[in-house]
Amino acid sequence: MAGRKVHLTIATSDYDHFRDFKSGKIEAEGIDPTWMELEIHEIFTRFAAWREWHVSEMSFAKFSAQVSEDNPDIIGLPVFASRVFRLSSIYVNPTKGIKTAADLKGKRIGVPEWAQTAAVYTRGWLQHDAGVPLTSIDWVQAGTEDVGRTEKVSLNLPKGLNLTQVNDKTLSDMLVTGELDAIFTASIPRPFEAGNQNMVRLFRDYREEEENYFKRTGVFPIMHVIAMRRDILNEYPWLARNLYLAFDASKKRAVKRMLDGGASRYPIPWLFDQAEKMRALFKGDFYPYGIDENRTTLEAFLTWSFEQGIAKKLMKPEDIFPEGINPSVKT
Repeated sequence: MAGRKVHLTIATSDYDHFRDFKSGKIEAEGIDPTWMELEIHEIFTRFAAWREWHVSEMSFAKFSAQVSEDNPDIIGLPVFASRVFRLSSIYVNPTKGIKTAADLKGKRIGVPEWAQTAAVYTRGWLQHDAGVPLTSIDWVQAGTEDVGRTEKVSLNLPKGLNLTQVNDKTLSDMLVTGELDAIFTASIPRPFEAGNQNMVRLFRDYREEEENYFKRTGVFPIMHVIAMRRDILNEYPWLARNLYLAFDASKKRAVKRMLDGGASRYPIPWLFDQAEKMRALFKGDFYPYGIDENRTTLEAFLTWSFEQGIAKKLMKPEDIFPEGINPSVKT
């Protein structure tokens, strides 16, 4: 039938930069989307295990594990749902004498999952920026606040690396009691929020550390990507580019709202001033989509994901996105 659109199911958490696409203010040409707004880990688990929808937000680490398999059934879009600098995600027990990154060598450090994206970035920083070999750490895997959290993808850990799974204790409890020296975790631990004196950030002024890291390396960590099933893309090869254009247009509208100094569109004081400073720091677009715009970050993460035994092979950015997804189109 002429004019018939392709129906796609899309699952993401709630993001302002997706809002206008989700609401229909921005349309993807030829596509009729059904959006599901679910809790992040619900999305990750169901799509990683069962591919319940066509397009999905996905942990970059778990995506890299699955897209690097032989004949993968998913592919990515260079659209990034979440980006967070992660030097704020390192917590230590202050009785352990850990003052600098170098002091982490030889320590016992916990992670919620080895294939957690945030932990991939902090370990990449630890090894390549701080010079602490990952094999010098006694690693522990457990849930941050709940016991029984396990890995969601298969691992091929580097030779000499020691990782122990603990099923009856949490990272938060083990750090507070001193059983662990430090933890790397994306979520803010409950004891830290409650002011427990046995849990502090390694970097009290993490903003300065993270800005200096970005200036030094050019890495702006990508946490969550958008993945899509290859079967639907094989049937309609134009879907990827049209989805990308809609996501990008929606993001640009969100950024424009932040830079609107004439109205307070978000309940955060001085947000316009902050957005202006970020535009200067990032030399323009402070939340870029696309491959070339993010090549430094993409290449770093794909390297670390492979080095840390998550990705099955070393990939280039062009290996994980559809061909022609991000061409330069000029008129």
